[in-house]
Amino acid sequence: MQIDKWNPLENEMFQVMNEQGEIVDPDNMPEITEEDIRTLYTTMQKSRVIDEIALSLQRQGRMLTYAPNIGQEAAQVGSAFALRKTDWGVSAFRELGMWLIKGWPVEKILQYWYGNEWGSHMDEDNRLLPVSVPIASQYQHAVGIGMATRLREEDDVAMAYIGDGGTSQGDFHEALNFAGVYKTPTVFVIQNNQYAISVPRKMQTASENLAMKAIAYGIPGIYVDGNDVFAMLTASQKAVSYARETGPVLLEAYTYRMGAHTTSDDPTKYRTDDDVEPWKEKDPILRLERYMLAEGLLKEDEIEPMIEKMKEEVMDAYRSIENSSDTELEDIFKYQYAEMTPQLTEQLEEYRAFLEGAESNGK
Repeated sequence: MQIDKWNPLENEMFQVMNEQGEIVDPDNMPEITEEDIRTLYTTMQKSRVIDEIALSLQRQGRMLTYAPNIGQEAAQVGSAFALRKTDWGVSAFRELGMWLIKGWPVEKILQYWYGNEWGSHMDEDNRLLPVSVPIASQYQHAVGIGMATRLREEDDVAMAYIGDGGTSQGDFHEALNFAGVYKTPTVFVIQNNQYAISVPRKMQTASENLAMKAIAYGIPGIYVDGNDVFAMLTASQKAVSYARETGPVLLEAYTYRMGAHTTSDDPTKYRTDDDVEPWKEKDPILRLERYMLAEGLLKEDEIEPMIEKMKEEVMDAYRSIENSSDTELEDIFKYQYAEMTPQLTEQLEEYRAFLEGAESNGK
């Protein structure tokens, strides 16, 4: 697949492995080892385990609002696996698979969703930006990193993620425009999971696909089966290589959000079980699992023990967070600005006086 000749206007979705786990395009299999394939699989499984546990904990009142990734594992893991350690991962809030590939520890991920800001604290050598909730804002950040990279004459790439609904935001178009003009080393990944919260993709845009939006900005666009981890990896490898040497690429991962937008959402209000059912056979983990079983890279009796071990590890990580002390309330006043404003100083003093009064009254 020559990226400079790939034409999203033809509306042909790139696929390497079909839903039965069969390789339908052997010429475009990614250049990876059997160990790499196992890493892709275990990372996708770990993402699914974290999702299921986080959802359960949130329903128990032990976790704050959570954004599940179920069904989108290949789109995230396959794309991020193409990055070097020095490349940047720039996420929105639904990129768990990418976070795991880029080395965000499970403890830190859970700490973030638990509501502790220290979950967003990264090691200096971990090139992963914190979660960016304002829709499409992260695309701007990625372009800024790319412009800085060019000015420094470095060869690092920034890979940024967005949902299909984010393509309706101004930041999306501004980012692609700047990237196209300045030839920034940026790979823009659209996770087209079919819904912008409750609004279906067909009501977001009249475009036949989202990859073709690249054409207006003079950059290549690739339309990919986002549930095919091999297609995602091959397309991402080519996109990253092109971005490193030439300039930006837009990649659409055609996938499906199997769960709710977040734990505050009720998807039954805007879609039916009949809408979801066909996508269960397209499950990206099941697809790779079928391939590995057929190729002798995985045994049926390995799967359940592997998942159970992952569940234990994730719960151990969560307990360490739940049993730790919460953030000090004084920090809310101290860290709004580099130096506290007079208003914040006054509010902090009022709070301390309140605590002293409560202690003196034996409360």
